[in-house]
Formats: sequence, C-alpha cells, structure tokens
Amino acid sequence: MGFPTVHALASILIAAGMFYGFASGRARVEIISLITIGVIALGLYFFPMPGTAPSDGLVLAFSGFGHHALITICALMILGRGLVVTGALDPAARALNWVWQTNQQLGLLITLIIALCMSMIINDTPVLVLLLPILVQLAHKGGMPASKTLIPVNAAILIGGMATTIGTSTNLLVVSIATDLGMRPIGVFHFTEIVLVAALIALPYIWLVVPRLLPDNSREAGPELRRYCATFRLGTETSAYGKSQAMLAAMLPADIRFDTPIEELVKPGMRLNLSGSQDSLEEAARRLNATPAPGWLMARLRQEAQARNIDLARTEMTIAPDSRLIGLTLQNAGLEDVAILGVRPARGFLNQTRDPSAEAPLREGDILLVLATTENAQAFAQRDGLLILEGGTELPRSNKAPLALAIMVGSVGMASLGLMPIAISALGGAVLMFVTGCVKFERVGRALSAQVIVLVAASIALGKLVLVTGAAEWLGELLALILQFLPAAGVLGAIMLFVTVLTNFASNATAAAVGTPIAFSLAQSLGLPPEPLVLAVLFGCNLCYATPIAYQTNMMIMAEGDYAFKDYVRTGLPLVALMIVTLSTLLVFRYNL
Repeated sequence: MGFPTVHALASILIAAGMFYGFASGRARVEIISLITIGVIALGLYFFPMPGTAPSDGLVLAFSGFGHHALITICALMILGRGLVVTGALDPAARALNWVWQTNQQLGLLITLIIALCMSMIINDTPVLVLLLPILVQLAHKGGMPASKTLIPVNAAILIGGMATTIGTSTNLLVVSIATDLGMRPIGVFHFTEIVLVAALIALPYIWLVVPRLLPDNSREAGPELRRYCATFRLGTETSAYGKSQAMLAAMLPADIRFDTPIEELVKPGMRLNLSGSQDSLEEAARRLNATPAPGWLMARLRQEAQARNIDLARTEMTIAPDSRLIGLTLQNAGLEDVAILGVRPARGFLNQTRDPSAEAPLREGDILLVLATTENAQAFAQRDGLLILEGGTELPRSNKAPLALAIMVGSVGMASLGLMPIAISALGGAVLMFVTGCVKFERVGRALSAQVIVLVAASIALGKLVLVTGAAEWLGELLALILQFLPAAGVLGAIMLFVTVLTNFASNATAAAVGTPIAFSLAQSLGLPPEPLVLAVLFGCNLCYATPIAYQTNMMIMAEGDYAFKDYVRTGLPLVALMIVTLSTLLVFRYNL
C-alpha cells in the first residue's frame, strides 16, 4: 500500500477543515459551505486531476446545486409547507397534542415509537416530512420545544430505517452490491430483529438523555402570550347547549377563563365572554363550534378572500390616541371589511375600571386582534387610527387541506411502493402544491432554507471529491491492513466505524459503494462469512447522527430546530458509539463468530 495521491490527501484535508469549521462555530454554516465549494472549485481549476480539464473541477464543485438530492430536499420542504399552511395535519397534531398535554415524556416516547415503526416500511425522508410539521405545531402550542424533540425523533427514524432492506435506498444499494459480488440475497426483514434489539437499548438514551443535552431554542413568546377577551357566538350544532360553566371549562383549553360567570345552563342565543391566548381561543372556538365575531361577517370575509385567491390573516393593532374607535363598542363601530376576534384591554390607572369583556367600550391603548386580508387590514388601520403591531399571521387555507394531504400521500406512497424515485414523486407533488394553490409561488421562500441548500450542495461536492480522488479507496486499503489482526467483534466494529465516518463526512452512497466491496474481500481473506461484515457496512451507513451533513433528514431539521453543528456532535457521538458496540455484539452472537 502506497501513500495517497496529492489530490486524495488534499480532499482529506478539506473534509477535516470543513468539519473543524462546523464544530468550532466561529462562522455560519452557509459561509463555511460556500468556502468549501470555493476551495474545491479553485483547487481543481488551478491544479486539475490527471486526465481532466480545469473546467471539470468547476463542474464537480458546483454539481451539488443541480443534484437530485438537493432538488428532493427542496421539494419535500415545499410539500411540508403545504401541509402546514392548509392545516392538513391539525387533526393528527391535536391527537398527539392530547397525549403530550397529559404527559410530555409519554408523548415523546409514543412519537419516537411511531417514527421508528413508520420508517421501517416508508423511506426515512417522507416519514420526517410527515412528522416535522406536527412536532413544530406541538411546540408552538406549549409542548416540548422543537429543538428538544427533532433530533431525538430524527434518530428514531434513522434507526427504524436500518431495520429493513427497503427502509432506505442505501440499504438497497448495499444489498445489491453484495449480491452482485456473490453473496446470497437478503430478505426484507432478514436482520430486523437485530436492529430492534439495538433500538430497545438505544431508546432510553434517545428518549431521556438527548433532550437534556439540547438547548431550548424556542423563540421568545410575544403575541401568543397576550390574553384577549372574546365574545363567542354559538352555532346551531354546538355541544355547549345544556351545559354548566364547570362542564364547559372541562371541555376548553386550560388557560381559557370566563370573564362573565354563567349562572345557568347554556341555551340558544346566549353569548360566552371568554379570555385566553390566540391559540387557546381558536381551539375553544373549534370545540364549541362558535365564532368570536358575527357568523355572517366571518363567512363573508372567507368567501371574498377565496374568490380573490388571497389569504386572510390575523393582525394585532393598537388603538392610537386619535382613533375614532375610542368610546365605541365593537357592536356600534360599523366594521364590515374586518372582523375583531378579540380585545386586549389596555392597563388603566388605579381609579380607572373596565369590564373584562370584548363588548366594553374601546379605549386608547387597547390591542385588537383583527381578521382581514392584508389590504383591508392596512386600510382599516389607516382609516380608523390604529397602529399595526405585527405583520400578521396567515390563517390555514383549510378548504385545501384534503387536497394537500392527498398530494402528500400520493407522493410518499408512490415512492414507498417503488413506483418512482422519491426525487420524481416529491418534485411532482411540489408542482401540484403550486398548481392547486395549496402553496403560493410567491411564498415559497418561507418553505426553503438557504442554509440547508448551500450545506447540501457543499456536502455533495465534497463526497464526490473524496471518491474521485481515490481518498476513500486509500482509506479502505489502510483499514484492511489493520483489521486482519483483530477478533471478529473488533473487525465488525471497525468496519462499522469506518463506514460511519464516511457516512457522516461524505455520503451514504459513497460509504456503501466503498465499504461493501472492502467488507466482502476482507471476509474472504479472514475466513469469515461475508453476510455479517456486509451488514456491518449497512448498519454503519445508517449511523449518521453526528453531523448535519450526514443525511438529508439531519439537514431538514436544522432550520426548524435552530441547531448548531455542535448539537449534532454532542448528542450523536454517544449514540454512534452505543449503536456500534451493540450492533457488533449482536452480529457476533447471531452468526456465532
């Protein structure tokens, strides 16, 4: 075995430098990613590899921006955005939210088990796409912060994905290469029990320890913590009729308060004066089939917005000193193009009192929660003397929720059944989201993360560089020289560790393509059965917890969890070590090595 070539050594140094830049946290991830791309492009342009032109290096360096993996990630982000803006996942989120409110630890455990089981049959990425919006919504509604749940759930998905040959495309690649090399075919669930036993050992760490190692990156709560007074009009099919205040309180979110006590059972025509946060009032309206503004006005606003193909938004406004609304009530203010969902009374002096009700006369400093189109909200503020406090929170386009859900199920289903690659089905689903209006084209920027896009492009370029320069092959030969002196468990653990390093710093496909032939030839030279060594490669390809560039699901949660590179290292390295030891031991017992 000789020394690595200059280009191979340079690629190893670039990979090490990229890792150090991410781990140190001295520069933003996207800056380090762009620098990595630039170093590869300039290096190969001025010092091209033998037999290549300078322009070939530029193609390699920038190939990540047109790679199908990046297109797939962007398309899946758009699909996830469609589920969020239409509220398609609200029923599932409410079911999980009920469990989380009962017990957050139990909620996280159930979520981890669901994620692990789903990823055994469905590809890892679609599973995360389905769960990610639900977990983010749960965090916004008072559950455990997203930064403390996304990495654990992602880890459970990755463990489940390694349990079957169809769990990930990388598993299929390893099995296919091994079969071509002469190993007997492996069935779909051939090694499932090994992974499930390892999962039982790893689950306590993922469930109880990892959330404690992660920071609380939830944004400072602002408008959602404000309490608003609202007057609810009950619908004809409400479940509130015939109930007492105590019975109603048991039906409503915990922070809802009755501003006006109910002395008798609820009957038709009665209004309920409640107060709570924005989300709590919205949930109370859903459970009671009630509206915080006149029903005819709410219906008209929705019809007009739908006819003009624009969105309604909730906007916070404060009443200025010169507003015409001062002294008026919501009933006699003559509001027709906006609906007032709630009022947050301004604090007065000690000798000033005011009824805690949305029907009380308005005063300077009161904050109104306004439902309207952006155009009408701005006109209302300018006409009636109000100051807009927030840019507005768009309401879910619930009429398109079934359509968005059908598009997602179709995209995921076709990929899971093998009818078409995930890149094609996801891209087709994203196009349908635009065509049907579930996601508006001008709002697509909210679904995509520039940080993730540049990071994916840089990792793809680096993975190709490690492969074409021969760095991966040289590392494999070095590993083969060392492993011949180790016992069976050590051989399995070392192979798994080597492939894990490749996976976390290059790509799953690179690790599979390089590691599988090495494992097969090593088995022949050491007189070991090839199957356990090939499985060690397969498992190692899935132990991608330690860096955000290791797998596309790691990158998809980075923006939502507001994670730093060190968060993956802190939580991932112990899990990698635990899984390598556990899986190596189980393989030794399974194959009597």
